[in-house]
Amino acid sequence: MTQQACNRRQFSLASLALGAMAWAGGPAARAQGEGRIVIGQSAALSGAAAQLGQQFQAGAQLAFAQVNAQGGIGRRQIELRSLDDGYEPERCAENTRRFVSDEVLALFGYIGTPTSLAALPLVTQAGLPFIAPFSGAMALRKPFRRQVFHVRASYNDETELIVNQLTHLGQTKIGVFHQNDSYGQAGLDGVTKALAARKLAPVATSTVERNSDKVADAVAKLLAAKPEAIVQIGAYGACAAFIRAARKAGYGGGFYNVSFVGTEALAQALGPQAAGVVVSQVMPSPYLTQRPATREFLEAIKKGGDKVQPNYVSIEGYIAARTLIEGLRLAHSGGKLTRESLVTALEGINSNVAGFPLRFTDYSHEGSGFVEMSMLTGDGRVRI
Repeated sequence: MTQQACNRRQFSLASLALGAMAWAGGPAARAQGEGRIVIGQSAALSGAAAQLGQQFQAGAQLAFAQVNAQGGIGRRQIELRSLDDGYEPERCAENTRRFVSDEVLALFGYIGTPTSLAALPLVTQAGLPFIAPFSGAMALRKPFRRQVFHVRASYNDETELIVNQLTHLGQTKIGVFHQNDSYGQAGLDGVTKALAARKLAPVATSTVERNSDKVADAVAKLLAAKPEAIVQIGAYGACAAFIRAARKAGYGGGFYNVSFVGTEALAQALGPQAAGVVVSQVMPSPYLTQRPATREFLEAIKKGGDKVQPNYVSIEGYIAARTLIEGLRLAHSGGKLTRESLVTALEGINSNVAGFPLRFTDYSHEGSGFVEMSMLTGDGRVRI
């Protein structure tokens, strides 16, 4: 067997071992013992947003397996403990209480705004680092909380770019379809703010409940206002259902989504009807190999992540995990690895991480403002 094959096998086995780890519970002293660094994650691994949680986790595990195969952090292996919350705040809060009681080093990669907000009071009380939530909500960013770190741009950044593009096209009658919770409200606030800066307002809004695709009333309400374009703030299932129903009703305007929708999941759900649907992105395209972050991500998949699908969510999971790994390395090199030393180390990151530019300081933990637009095609591709 060649050295390359040996390395590939070692990396693959490490990845499988991490993926197979299940929640074991046990006394608090067990969490950081036995040569491990234990990180907690509550995510939607089942239910209507499952593809987001599963793909983010897969990208993150790829990065953790990579560093573990190289000896870990100070000879300690990183273990990601993931608990399913089904994209429900109550379940997320309970998962977080379990992580607090088990004294994990940090929390990482929570999926969604309502779930992350449910965890936030527990995180604050316990003083736990809360790294790379998969959300752009301003409520997670303001006021500033020292233990919370954001790898992605905000929904305000995304909706500003969407509204800017629409108004430059001369489209000013803009409707908003949004999830009826804190995530949907965050997106609606962003659209409203961007429109207000141009002396405009949404022509109409309509809502859908979280984890539901019952959109008939929402479609009827929004189409009655005859918008030229509709901005969607929801998960892929509900947004796909809305697009199908609106087009069936004869609507010919454009659909614009923020990144949380799950680009590839939305394209898959829509099939040929995905053609022309726009999604704002907060990560570099996983398909454009001229970008350093994409090249590194795809090379990691090639070496040992055969089961990882390259898409916008998995590359975010990978970059988020690499950010955490860099923080762990810096904290370990500076002395004892603790929650406080991890926070201080992350505040010192001001460079490319996995080819993605990030900058944290002791007064701002919004590491990136990167946003760009993409368009779906009817055959499942994504164009920038």
